[in-house]
Amino acid sequence: MEVFLCILIPFLGTTLGASCVFFMKREMSEKIRRILTGFAAGVMVAASIWSLIVPAIEQSEGMGRLSFIPTVIGFWIGVLFLLLLDKVIPHLHAISGTTEGVKSSLAKTTMMVLAVTLHNIPEGMAVGVVLAGFVSGKTDISAASALALSIGIAIQNFPEGAIISMPLRSEGMKKTRAFVGGVLSGIVEPVGAVLTVLASGFITPALPYLLSFAAGAMLYVVVEELIPEMSQGEHSNLGTIFFAVGFSLMMVLDVALG
Repeated sequence: MEVFLCILIPFLGTTLGASCVFFMKREMSEKIRRILTGFAAGVMVAASIWSLIVPAIEQSEGMGRLSFIPTVIGFWIGVLFLLLLDKVIPHLHAISGTTEGVKSSLAKTTMMVLAVTLHNIPEGMAVGVVLAGFVSGKTDISAASALALSIGIAIQNFPEGAIISMPLRSEGMKKTRAFVGGVLSGIVEPVGAVLTVLASGFITPALPYLLSFAAGAMLYVVVEELIPEMSQGEHSNLGTIFFAVGFSLMMVLDVALG
C-alpha cells in the first residue's frame, strides 16, 4: 500500500495542476509563470540533493574516502542521458517557442507535451529508485523517505501540470483536451516508477549509481529548462524568491519525514 501511494501521489500532483485549465484565464500571466517555474526548480534541486545525492553517498560508505566515485559517475551518466534525449526527442519549449530534437512534422501541441514528458522521466526514475531501495530491505531508505520524495515531486508537478495545460489551451485546444494533454505528460512517472520497483532485485547493488543518475537527470532539466524560463523577459526577482521557497519546502519535507 505504501509503495502504491508513493507511485500515485506524484501523478496526482500533475493531474491537479493540469486541472487549472478549467478555472484559470486562457493564458497564464508572466508573473504566475515565473512563480510556478521557480518553485518547481527549487523543489527539484532540493530533492536531488537530500533525497538522491546524499543517500547515494551514504550507500557507498564502505568505500571510505572514495565513496563519492559511484555518485559522480551516476550523476554524469544522468546528465548525459538527458542531453541525449534532449537532442533526439522532438519537443517545443512553450515559453521561448524554440524547437529541439530531430526534425519532425509533429503538431506544435504534441511537441509541447513531449517537452514536459521529457522533464518527467527523471522524476519518475527518482521515485522508482528510492522505492526500489526501500522494497529491497537491504538499504537505509525508509518508507518515510520515499513518501517525502513522492510528496515533494507531487508539489512541483502541480505547477508543471499547469504550465503545460495552460499553453495548450492558449494554442486553441478545448479545455478538456488541454487537461488530458497535461495529464498524459505525467504518465511516464508512474510507469517508470513501477518498472523500476519491479526490477528492485537487480537495482539494489547499483543503487548509489542509480540514485545519483536520477539526480543528474533532474538537475539537467532545472539548469537547461526551468532556470532559463523563470528568467526570461523583463528582470524580476519572483522566480528566485519562489525557487528559495520550493527549495526550503522540499528540504523541510525530506528532513522532517525522512
